[in-house]
Amino acid sequence: MFTFNYAEGATMFSVWLIWITVFVLLFALNELTRRSSIFGFLAFIVTPAILTVLWFTVLKDTTYTDWFHLAKVYSALAGCIGFWCIRHVRGVNKKTGKEWRLSENRIALCFPALILAINIMEAVARDIQVGLNYNLGQDAANLVSGPWNFMNAAAGVLNIITITGWFGICIRKRTKKDGSRDMLWPDMMWFWILAYDLWNFAYTYNCLPDHAWYCGFALLLAPTVCAFTVGKGAWLQHRAHTLAIWCMFAQTVPAFIDKGAFAVQSTHAKTPLFIWSFLALAVNVLVFVYMIIKAKKTGRNPYTGELYVGMKGYEEVKELAE
Repeated sequence: MFTFNYAEGATMFSVWLIWITVFVLLFALNELTRRSSIFGFLAFIVTPAILTVLWFTVLKDTTYTDWFHLAKVYSALAGCIGFWCIRHVRGVNKKTGKEWRLSENRIALCFPALILAINIMEAVARDIQVGLNYNLGQDAANLVSGPWNFMNAAAGVLNIITITGWFGICIRKRTKKDGSRDMLWPDMMWFWILAYDLWNFAYTYNCLPDHAWYCGFALLLAPTVCAFTVGKGAWLQHRAHTLAIWCMFAQTVPAFIDKGAFAVQSTHAKTPLFIWSFLALAVNVLVFVYMIIKAKKTGRNPYTGELYVGMKGYEEVKELAE
């Protein structure tokens, strides 16, 4: 699936050491940004404002300026900013004297699902674009088009359709061990996250093949591990944070993943391309079928309420909420 730059001085040990370093840094930076509202503000509002100036001035000859990379970094940042507001913005109604919280506004609670769907659809569009326009060697990224692009695009569409229960989004209660006020999404169950991770890895392997070792493997694993350990129930928030951090880094230092001993390329072999996209589609079909069965069995509408109420994973996250 991957080839390492042994000619540039890489070894199996150094390749895995760098991968582990990337994973640990993403996990650690996510911990900082989720536990500190001030650090989150600096990371996702102040830092990108400064970097944007650099990208379009002194770094314009080295950074990525195509529509997809720019859309990805700014949509991830939009998610981070929106989630920060949902978690922390509150005030007092001058007329009634009652406190209000953005996290209790139903319109605001549509934002996480909307930005997630937009983020997935950006990748779906790219998969289709690659499937229609590229052949091995035609493009600088050596993209290989085939049925895998369209299978994975279908998996992405199903992944959007199976987003449920966003009106049940809530805020984590403060404790001595965790004062993060994470944005919890109880209805976002483990099987949906698995389906997303498989789809997104297949997408990176299809469309960002020589970056997939980091942005498909380490970048997907970091928020998932956090969501099932110290930051339970807040997978989407963790995903947005780690994605924005990685995208800002990749925009600023693209040589890290493109050149030298740290770069890891895809083999561009058709068999793994087909297998990963087929697996992503199969799992997303299963999640879609399960959603339909669950909705019919319970009589719940997955888009106007929560679908997986009563399931163990749902209840574990709900217990963490305010």
